Order: sequence, then structure tokens, then C-alpha cells
Amino acid sequence: MKTAYRLSILAAVAASVGAGFLADSYAQTAETERYRPPEATIYRDAGYRGPAVFIGEEKPNLGLSWPVNSIRVPHGRWELCERTRYRGRCRTVERDTPMLNTVLRGMTVQSMRPAGGGWNPGPPANDQVARGNFAEFHTQPSERNYRVLACARGSATASCAAQAADNWCRSIGWNGSAREHMETVNGRVYLADVLCVRSGY
Repeated sequence: MKTAYRLSILAAVAASVGAGFLADSYAQTAETERYRPPEATIYRDAGYRGPAVFIGEEKPNLGLSWPVNSIRVPHGRWELCERTRYRGRCRTVERDTPMLNTVLRGMTVQSMRPAGGGWNPGPPANDQVARGNFAEFHTQPSERNYRVLACARGSATASCAAQAADNWCRSIGWNGSAREHMETVNGRVYLADVLCVRSGY
């Protein structure tokens, strides 16, 4: 009787631990998906065949010599435009589409960019602020409650972060940044510990 009771206790503990592990795994997966940048692959032929181009960022000039007939969209929403710099007729796609137009025509696409609405550029900010008479310190600068990238384009460098911090400080009413740091979160680099000042930046 005692053996059966112990076995039932062990089974309950194992089930609880397993459920907790699954819940943690699901939460981590959901969090990863939330901040996963949009991506897409465009194909010359219908049915995801022929030459293909992977797109993971804004492309104001694709320079394609062929029409796009199909697209795979693992994540995010994309705006496809027939002319460079997102001009002309545009179409928003948010799922795999094996045929964008008719088989014979396809769709002329010369620029593409994320359409938003499904991806935030940064994690939520938990900014701690200390304000003085001549300076203001921010642990996690934010825009619309999300963290600010140290460099919006290309690799994050000290000079790029300094410019981003200056621009951010000006956007909240200061003249520039006297000090800033960079923090990497999930492979992306954000501004951290920014000191906004009136002068001396």
C-alpha cells in the first residue's frame, strides 16, 4: 500500500515538473517568436521554384531582372512594390503564397520592406531614470516603450551608438549624449545607460 502511495506521489511530482518544463519551453518559444525579425524568400517561378532571393531587411532597390511569382513568409508581413523606393503599386503579403499573379505574368517587384504589425524592433524597455538640473540618466532608452537600437543599419559601432544616443536625447528635449553604452539582447545591440545633457557632449 505504501509502495503504491509513494509511486503515485512520484508520478504526480514528475507530471508537475514535466508540465512546468513544457510551460517554460512554450513561454521561451513565444518570446523568441515575438522578437524574431521578419523574413521572406521570393521566387521567380510559381510554387516556390526557380531562382530565389532571401530578404531579411528593407530593400529599396532589389534590382531583379525577373518577375516574382511566389513567396514564402516564415515570419512577419511584407510590402512588395513594383518600383524602387516603395513606389508604384504595392501589395502586402503575410503568408506563403505559391502564386502571386497569373502563371504567365507574375508580379514586378523592385522594392520590399516589413509592413509592421507583427514584429517589434526591440524588447520592451524597463527604463530607470535619474534626472538632475543639467543632465538626465536613462538605463534603457525607449521609443514607444521599446528599446532603441544602438545602430539602426549595419553593424553596431561606438560612433554609430554615439550618434543614435545624441539623436535620442534630442528627441526628448536635451542637446545630446555625454555618455552611452551598448547592450546585446538576443543577438541585437541596444542603447544602454545613456546620459543626456545640455552641453559638453
